[in-house]
This record gives sequence, C-alpha cells and structure tokens, in this order.
Amino acid sequence: MSWVTTANTVLENEHVKLHPLRRDDYDALHSVAMEPAIWRYFVSMVSSDEDFDRFFGANLADQTAGRRVVYVITDKSSGRVAGSMSFGNLAESDGRLEIGWSWLGRDFRGRGVNRWAKYLMLEHAFERMSAQRVEFKTDQLNEQARRGLRNIGAVEEGVLRSFNPMPGGRRRDAIYYSILRAEWPQVKDQLARSPKVLARGTPS
Repeated sequence: MSWVTTANTVLENEHVKLHPLRRDDYDALHSVAMEPAIWRYFVSMVSSDEDFDRFFGANLADQTAGRRVVYVITDKSSGRVAGSMSFGNLAESDGRLEIGWSWLGRDFRGRGVNRWAKYLMLEHAFERMSAQRVEFKTDQLNEQARRGLRNIGAVEEGVLRSFNPMPGGRRRDAIYYSILRAEWPQVKDQLARSPKVLARGTPS
C-alpha cells in the first residue's frame, strides 16, 4: 500500500485519538481555532470565520488529493477535539516525510496532547510506513517549538533563509530538524517516559 493509504487510518492510545480529517469536523475544529496565539508562527492566519473557512477548505483539499494526511486530534481525557497535525511532503520513494502543520487550542496545551500525538505519528511513520527519515520545520523565531524538538532528540540541521512569506509581510527563515530510523528507538523511549517533552503544542 502507498504511504497515503497506510496513513489514512485512526491512530490511538489511552491519551489521544487521531483520525483523518472529514468534512464534518468543521464545527469541532472551529470551536478551538479562533485564538490568535495559535497562529503567531503559522503560515496561515485565522482571525475570522472567513479565514477558517479557507483554512479548513485547504486542509480538506490537501487530504482529498493525497498531498497531506491531516489528522484531527481528540483529547481522550475530555473527549473534545484539541487541534490538528499532519503528515506532508510525502517522498515515499526516498523514504522521507514531514510531520507538521500542528496546532492545538488553548485548553489542550501543556497537557501532553501534542507529545502523544507526535508519538503516535512517529511510531506509525517508522514502524508501519517504514520511513527512513522524518522531518520537522519551524520558524527560526519559534524558540518554544525548537526547544521541544531538541528535547525529543530531533537533530537541528540548519536554516533555509527567506523560505516562505508569512502573514503580515515578513519572510520566514525556516529551521529544519529530523529523526532518522536508527534514532527512533531512543526517541520513542524518551517520548514514552518524559511528561514534559513536547507538551506545549506550539505550532510548527
């Protein structure tokens, strides 16, 4: 099966449940998305219902076309939708993909939701999709996201200058991190036992 097919499944543990984005997820995601702090370092700005309509439509289009696998994250302790995270830049022939497009609502940051979502996605990528390399990128200014990635053992690789435009007009310098297949067992152990790792849910 292709990576897109393999990834279009429910990922779940006792903490979180991730399911591929559906049209009927609109209201639940909208209810947690209307917070300016979420979008500070995001490549899209959601500050109105019209913005969210465009954002949700773009996510659904990417999902339908197989450009990304967009997951909706449910926090199992509350039963509420918490946010979203994606597999993207799926270079299957090279054994390489990216985890990103990550955001969480205010009520779900600092509770381990982001950590467990990333754990499940990394586990799926390395153990079921047989990925050789998982990439992450974030804004060079996003110190919180960078610290979280370093804390799980992701290796900082460098900065791609003026990588893309951001809302407001500045151009983002993107900083890349990666985890390789050989590094996954150590990273997996670190994620499973460290409650503070990737707990904040800062967008990347």
